[in-house]
Amino acid sequence: MGYEAFYKLKEHPFSSATEEKFYYDSPQHSRAVIKLSHAVETEKGLALLIGDIGTGKTTLSRILLDQLLEKDMEATLLVIIHSEITSLWFLKKIALMLEAPVDSENKIDIITAVYHRLLDLTNKNKKVVIFIDEANMLQKKPIMEEIRGLLNLESERGKLLNFILFGLPEMEDYLKLDPPLYQRIAVRCVLEPLDETATYNYIIHRLRVAGCTRPLFTKEALQNIYHYSKGIPRTINAICDNALLEGFLLKKDIVDQSIINDVSQDLGLTPRQG
Repeated sequence: MGYEAFYKLKEHPFSSATEEKFYYDSPQHSRAVIKLSHAVETEKGLALLIGDIGTGKTTLSRILLDQLLEKDMEATLLVIIHSEITSLWFLKKIALMLEAPVDSENKIDIITAVYHRLLDLTNKNKKVVIFIDEANMLQKKPIMEEIRGLLNLESERGKLLNFILFGLPEMEDYLKLDPPLYQRIAVRCVLEPLDETATYNYIIHRLRVAGCTRPLFTKEALQNIYHYSKGIPRTINAICDNALLEGFLLKKDIVDQSIINDVSQDLGLTPRQG
């Protein structure tokens, strides 16, 4: 028996994997989705979502992507996994994502193919947006110049392509390598850690989705989770997962603050001051 069965849960409530059904639509997440959707619908060109590690950028990108696809937009996602990519690789990847047929190592040929593909999509009344997750990995000025060049592609109807970049705060420093590109940022959203009330609601939401029908944490335990996690969703998940496992091992019907203290210290966390 695992803790799911012990606490009568239908599934794991605090997985570290990105699962959209567990998405908690906090006020700040809701605002970000609305603002970024507006950026695409009004063809602003370039928008940013900035947040520290674990604040929910990747989850929000998937939620927004699904919403735009439901609106019949041409939306696609590129995840950058390392910083050693070249501007040529980047352009070829964009062409591949847009299904722009090109068999060339020449940048002009690639951009021309992308341009014609974008014209074709525009003629079909499709708005096109490319999400770039982990965009803080784009650390070279030539790549910034290519993004700016792609944003320059227009038809008589307006911009042909939109970018939404998701990344850590240092992403802005790399964008500033190309000042004309940085000046084109039309929408900028920042994800902050959850406040205390939102932290409680986040935990309760995930438990309900997992089939929970009763409180599993005391009020004091919830307070401690907030203080140790500092409102960062990924850390909240880690604390709650470990706490429920410890509660199961101790055969505790409800997790108290002492369990939170113990697992948080095991995770090497220090409480929020003040």
